[in-house]
Amino acid sequence: MQFGEKVMALMESAERTAESAYRQIEKTIDLNQWKVIDAFQKHKVSDYHFASSTGYGYNDRGREVLDLVYADALGAEAALVRPHFVSGTHTISTALFGVLRPGEHLLYITGKPYDTLHKVIGKPGDGSGSLQDWGIAYNEVALTPEGAPDWSAITSAIQPNTKVIGIQRSRGYSWRPSFTIEQIGEMVRFVKEVNPDVIVFVDNCYGEFTETREPTEVGVDLMAGSLIKNPGGGIAPSGGYIAGRRDLVELAAYRLTAPGIGGEVGAMLGATRAMFQGLFLAPHLVGQAVKGSVFAAAVFEELGFESHPRWQETRTDLIQAIRFTSAEHLITFVQGIQKAAAVDSHVVPEPWDMPGYEHPVIMAAGTFIQGGSLELSADAPIREPYIAYMQGGLTYSHCKLGVLTAIQHMEDKGLI
Repeated sequence: MQFGEKVMALMESAERTAESAYRQIEKTIDLNQWKVIDAFQKHKVSDYHFASSTGYGYNDRGREVLDLVYADALGAEAALVRPHFVSGTHTISTALFGVLRPGEHLLYITGKPYDTLHKVIGKPGDGSGSLQDWGIAYNEVALTPEGAPDWSAITSAIQPNTKVIGIQRSRGYSWRPSFTIEQIGEMVRFVKEVNPDVIVFVDNCYGEFTETREPTEVGVDLMAGSLIKNPGGGIAPSGGYIAGRRDLVELAAYRLTAPGIGGEVGAMLGATRAMFQGLFLAPHLVGQAVKGSVFAAAVFEELGFESHPRWQETRTDLIQAIRFTSAEHLITFVQGIQKAAAVDSHVVPEPWDMPGYEHPVIMAAGTFIQGGSLELSADAPIREPYIAYMQGGLTYSHCKLGVLTAIQHMEDKGLI
């Protein structure tokens, strides 16, 4: 695509503005890359670990070592890393069902969780097999107007049967800050003072390797994420991970397979090499995507739009939220991101009623891995306020192309 003078001037101005932020991101990339390589070396990863398995997958040494490497790279006692997880929602659901029992209570302290978890939580007696259908009580504590935990309300909401405290690290479809590792550590300390036995669970999707520590390094008991997001490095064809305390990871493994079987089986079906290599690449590729988000913020702020986080603010996930003034602005932006894709650039996204979501959703996803949101993508529910959520980009150059193409598309339609 050819860009006009206005768009090229915006690019040059944004890159000058964001130069200091880029330098800090490069430091984070280095530290995370070295940490991951150290985990590979500690467990003597070799070519034979990449061999596939079939059937039951007994004694699959590659699978076993992959779990060990993930645990060390994420600062956890144990990890369960499998291609059998179909999405982040499935992985989170497995973790929650693994540790919760009928009569116990799940409390989210970061407001309403991501849209696709609403059906997992469910309603009492809904007949779908949701958490509440199984007699697990649920409450959530709204964040303050500033997007911070409401400490007083959290104290009041913790009940004698509260088993799990849920924290969503990323903003999801909300105009609020994502939570830094330091903030998550503060939440852990607070709830453990109220009830030392409570299990703290973190939905870590979009957050891995954006900082130099992970939630399990600040006291979180259990966390989960998707391999078609950050840790899969744009290569893992599917899957997810659960990491944390060894006993809790084992309970989650029983939920994934069956009690008494757990993580001892599970044929990897040729995915092991890609999962190892994706983890190796993840720190660098996450850094590329974070640089792209900073660039997007700098450009759209110069155009007069609100962005969250702003270009100079601390990053703790991939997501860049941009607030538009109309549904047409929003849809045109997302369609512009699609036009910059290497895959399916000719496709024009339109809002549709996507399973698991409560409003029509538009998604730009010209990706090599279907739904792979470490790759350049953008999505938004069509509801007020009109906010687009851009994430990913395996290369910074692609991120720039996506942002500039979206702006040119908006300009061509007379929207800026």
